[in-house]
Amino acid sequence: MMRLNGVAVLSATLVFGACGGGDDASQAGTPETPASTPATAPTPTAGSGQEPLQVDPAILPEGVTAAMVQEGQQVFHGAGICYTCHTAGGGGGPLAPDLTDETWLNVDGEYASIIELVNTGVPQPLEHPGAMLPRAGMPLTDAQVASVSAYVFALSRS
Repeated sequence: MMRLNGVAVLSATLVFGACGGGDDASQAGTPETPASTPATAPTPTAGSGQEPLQVDPAILPEGVTAAMVQEGQQVFHGAGICYTCHTAGGGGGPLAPDLTDETWLNVDGEYASIIELVNTGVPQPLEHPGAMLPRAGMPLTDAQVASVSAYVFALSRS
């Protein structure tokens, strides 16, 4: 009989919980992380989509800064675990849509709409099988939601 180690079980739980594999984030078995824990990104590798996103500040909505976009990139690839469904560069995959193009499936692509979508999740996606839990089922702070939304906004306009 095959035995899974704790890391494998935790990894699978995080992926399935964030991409709609569970009914309730509180039952997903993920460890509680304090809301003040800063998001960290894995070390970027060539072609990973994790190189710092270069963004023209002129395209950003009022109140959004390039620093927020960079922080959001860290949340996307770290605490927010968004990359597990949207892929490392945000190009989408079988579980979630491409965030790097101009096509928006579940919202209009404006910054406020992206924040709302991250906060409420996508219980019934239009084209993908996995539902997105509110805040991806993770204990993201309001500041992390604002930053990851800034990153997603910039991804589609870069």
